Amino acid sequence: MFKKLVLLLIPFTVQAQQYQKIHKNAIVADSHNDILTACMEKKVSMDDNLKGRTHSDLNRFKEGGVDVQIFSVWCDGNKENPFAWANREMDTLDAVVARNPDKIAIVRNTKELKRAVKQGKLAAMFGVEGGHMIEDKLENLDKLYARGTRYMTLTWNNSPSWATSAMLETGKKDSLSGTAKGLTDFGKQVIKRMNELGMLVDLSHVGEQTFWDAIQTTTKPVIVSHSNAYALCPSFRNLKDEQIIAVGKNGGVIDLNFYSGFVDSSSKRKEALFIRSHIAELDSLVKTGMQREYAITLIADKYVEEAQAARAPLSLLLDHLDYIVKLAGVDHVGLGSDFDGINSAPQQLDDVTTYPVITKALLERGYSKKDITKIMGGNILRVLQANEN
Repeated sequence: MFKKLVLLLIPFTVQAQQYQKIHKNAIVADSHNDILTACMEKKVSMDDNLKGRTHSDLNRFKEGGVDVQIFSVWCDGNKENPFAWANREMDTLDAVVARNPDKIAIVRNTKELKRAVKQGKLAAMFGVEGGHMIEDKLENLDKLYARGTRYMTLTWNNSPSWATSAMLETGKKDSLSGTAKGLTDFGKQVIKRMNELGMLVDLSHVGEQTFWDAIQTTTKPVIVSHSNAYALCPSFRNLKDEQIIAVGKNGGVIDLNFYSGFVDSSSKRKEALFIRSHIAELDSLVKTGMQREYAITLIADKYVEEAQAARAPLSLLLDHLDYIVKLAGVDHVGLGSDFDGINSAPQQLDDVTTYPVITKALLERGYSKKDITKIMGGNILRVLQANEN
């Protein structure tokens, strides 16, 4: 009986060793993490132990096998002097790097990235989330690039003067009130300058017309840093089939967003009920000056059991991946978790230590070692390199 039990357990042991080995050998890269904003809003430091307070910290990146992290630089459209705010967020990461030169390095190209990974360091880049942060000045774009920004999301939910966001384009009919959809002439200049610099054009958050204008303007592969498939979850933030196919033809990459509301439409409804039940507390946090998105995460941290009820099943996130692979191919999908910018991730994906869960799930779904290595980071690296000058 004991011998039979051992024989039954062997396949499970072999599979466990297999996914762990694949994960360890892959360069695991995530294109979107908001820990910099979370640290500023929650007044904590990324190189402290933040377990239970954030999704991420420096040691937990290592524990999860994360090799490359593009850190989001973000503020909402109400923040005064957004360019100065962007630089403040970058300063916070510079300070972490200065204190921990053996653990993390800011890298400016794939050559430096691979060297940092070989040295066992977290290779860090910046991704500016929202074109409003350049304040309509190409020289500010140049300055952000010089500081290590390697992609810019053309819009956040708000719109700069030169591009319309998905939220604006899908809002009430009168919300545009004379504003033309898509990119202006200056917006196209921004795209061209990004191409010249070697900065990836990020099409998460953008409206459909902005998306198509950007695809027609860019001469380099794009990134969609944290979005999913509209067909499986019809959120204004997800990509429709034609857009997914277009990113594949462009040679770009779509990186999966872990936010439950962009994975499972029923999760969004559950979250709305959760927020409504704590609206007074939420409003009081916003009145202190906290940006609303982070006030929601603080409420979710406080009422953990209630927040857990809105989490999507992990299987649905993998369904989005399968769907994108079917339409665009396995070379055009990756990871853009949105950790520390979201208040609800799929079940089992509790923080940055849980990335191996994805590797295991991909193996169970029949993806090859080669394809898993692409998904976990190889595809992002390819697009980064394709944009370098």
